[in-house]
Amino acid sequence: MMQKIQKFGGAMFTPVLLFAFAGIVIGIGTLFTTEAIMGSLAASDSIWFQCWNVVLQGGWTVFNQLPLLFVVGLPIGMAKKQNARCCMEALVLYLTFHYFLNTILAQWGGAFGVDFAAETGGTSGLTMIANIKTLDMGMIGALAISGIVIYLHNRFFDTELPEWLGTFSGSTFVFMVGFFVMIPVAFIAAIVWPKIQLGMFAFQGFVKGAGALGVWVFIFLERALIPFGLHHILYSPFYYDNVVVPGGLYSYWANQLPVIAASTDSLRSLVPEAGFTATGFSKVFGCPGIALAFYATAKPEKKKKALGLLIPITLTAIFCGVTEPIEFTFLFVAPWLFVVHALLAATLSTVMFLAGIVGIHAGGVIEMASLNWIPLMPNHWKQYLLMLAIGLVFTAIWFLVFKFLIEKFDVKTPGREDDEEIKFGSKAEYRAMKNGETAGNEVAADADPAMVLVMDILHGLGGKENIVDVTNCATRLRVNVKDETLCQNDAYFKSIGTHGCSANGKSYQVIVGLKVPKVRDDFERIL
Repeated sequence: MMQKIQKFGGAMFTPVLLFAFAGIVIGIGTLFTTEAIMGSLAASDSIWFQCWNVVLQGGWTVFNQLPLLFVVGLPIGMAKKQNARCCMEALVLYLTFHYFLNTILAQWGGAFGVDFAAETGGTSGLTMIANIKTLDMGMIGALAISGIVIYLHNRFFDTELPEWLGTFSGSTFVFMVGFFVMIPVAFIAAIVWPKIQLGMFAFQGFVKGAGALGVWVFIFLERALIPFGLHHILYSPFYYDNVVVPGGLYSYWANQLPVIAASTDSLRSLVPEAGFTATGFSKVFGCPGIALAFYATAKPEKKKKALGLLIPITLTAIFCGVTEPIEFTFLFVAPWLFVVHALLAATLSTVMFLAGIVGIHAGGVIEMASLNWIPLMPNHWKQYLLMLAIGLVFTAIWFLVFKFLIEKFDVKTPGREDDEEIKFGSKAEYRAMKNGETAGNEVAADADPAMVLVMDILHGLGGKENIVDVTNCATRLRVNVKDETLCQNDAYFKSIGTHGCSANGKSYQVIVGLKVPKVRDDFERIL
């Protein structure tokens, strides 16, 4: 079950990869079309406004069509064969489902407690999807329908029909089966989802009422779930669905940017719910403190090599918001230290919330600048100076706490190892230590280092015959294996050029970095 959940979490991340660029476009577009910032240049009848408004509306594509993106994104990571065809099947059957649901509610909405004549949006529980008026099931509904289609695709795509029915095989057969499956599913949705919506409204009230405590608990759980690869499942409904605000926090915040930019009130007073997207503060301010502690506690003869490792992975955390490379350098040698990290992250985010600083702060500096600092700096620069001051204080706290704990308990963080420098050694050195067991790849290493890395990863996972399936998230190659005893340990994966490997039973997550999509492509090509 854990394997399936982890695979689902990685597949769900596929559409999220588009959000970084879309967020930058919206942030810049909002800045240049807000009259309170740009003055008369951004008047609605000016050519300046009209040109930038074209760009801005294009940037909204991703956030305005989130359910469709999740419907077609899930099969990319979950379908076992013919992923592209499964994406088409999922889209068609998702629309079919909503046409069924639209007709059911238009005819018998009162019987299900739904006022289908109400306007979409607000508390009506209704929305428009591909010009179909239907229940607002958001990302959850999209993932549920896509999951059903993926199951049908994996089960029936290869069904062999009589030759005279050959035209109905493959995707057509999946669509035929799915068409009739969607009818009862639509009835179930009409019965169940309005009640779920009532529960969601109650949960929204609870979370909003919890204030700073709710923020602390949420941020702590998000950080704590990272080693298991389940953090996407926790935050996605908050960020991209209707758990606390209509349309999700990303979409809602971007919609409110013109109002926020024109106001001088505190950010928290304008959109208090945005405190839940504060997971990025620990990336920008916490990771540098950790890196400084690692460098300060490294052995003198290893400081240079430790610095060579720490600079790129720290910059990756600060600017891109990708923390696995630095977090996984100490997660496996001292899991309790990661818990301390999660506690500090939750505390920093809560302090920011209490100081009135909220917004889209889930990623790194690039995302924060595009959705916060660039469009909002003119009227909120004082709050961002306060944010910087608080953040730097916590950087010092991270440094002091980690330095004390590393030295007190002699934690073998980068640069403090007692053994040979496996973590920082070359592939050749490691292979020599392992009796040259992969020496056959040395020639290939000169020709194509990227492919050799993939071959080394495959070797570390027990070879082709040991692989069940593979997917990826932003930085990790997620692989389920048949026999975990054939797989290498974390030191091996660090020696070949990755940032390490997390193992949970038969589920392995190799931390590759931002180049993981290319690594996965090469990995699948070999398979």
